[in-house]
Amino acid sequence: MADFAFLHGGGQGGWVWAETIAAIARQAGDAARCLALDAPGCGAKRGRETDGIGWDALNRELVEDIEAAGLRDVILVGHSQAGMNLPDMAAIRPGLFRRLVFVTCSAPLAGRTTLDQVGEGLQGEHPDQVGWPVDPATHTMAERYRVMFCNDMAPVAAGAFLARLGADMWPRVCYTHRDWHRDHLAAMPVSYVLCLKDMSLPPAWQETFAARLHADRIIRIDAGHQVMNTRPQALAEVLLAEAG
Repeated sequence: MADFAFLHGGGQGGWVWAETIAAIARQAGDAARCLALDAPGCGAKRGRETDGIGWDALNRELVEDIEAAGLRDVILVGHSQAGMNLPDMAAIRPGLFRRLVFVTCSAPLAGRTTLDQVGEGLQGEHPDQVGWPVDPATHTMAERYRVMFCNDMAPVAAGAFLARLGADMWPRVCYTHRDWHRDHLAAMPVSYVLCLKDMSLPPAWQETFAARLHADRIIRIDAGHQVMNTRPQALAEVLLAEAG
């Protein structure tokens, strides 16, 4: 049916896709091949020195990982911060990808970094910043993560998920890069999965990012930011439908 390549978001690794890949296997069996990518410094690539990795080299490495796995006609799926890499990966090997699927992904305007896009205030305080769901001046990063990532998780599941954070770190360039190119996506099949309970990227911002990414389809799921962990069956159904 299709080959899927999955790219994780910031502070996570390919491990985050395990539940969704298992759900795809239950539904499609051998008809779908899945590859969970790891950015340098994350997952199976933890421990690498990444300060010298440039933006183009990072994206080439991820594309080469897909090619090395023998995948073709790929549905490229990215989550959150990965939305900034998928357009450049598609530009490197446009013939490799059947469709791009952005799962509650961010897409800063040209000239702004991902950190600029988040900002330092509360959500809704600044019209050009996503903001934080709780006051960053009075809440630790761990407290912020619990709200941003785990608002639709049971307490035990939330604790297990939060315990896995902290070991994965994307290269520094991901937080300084600001030269975004997305016009070529207008000529490609692009889907955006909008998560209605997301406390990290509110739905209104996801609508904005979907437009910036030239999404021709928007699919809504009643889930939080970590939809691949909390609603893997629903996400798998969406992805298999988008592969059709």
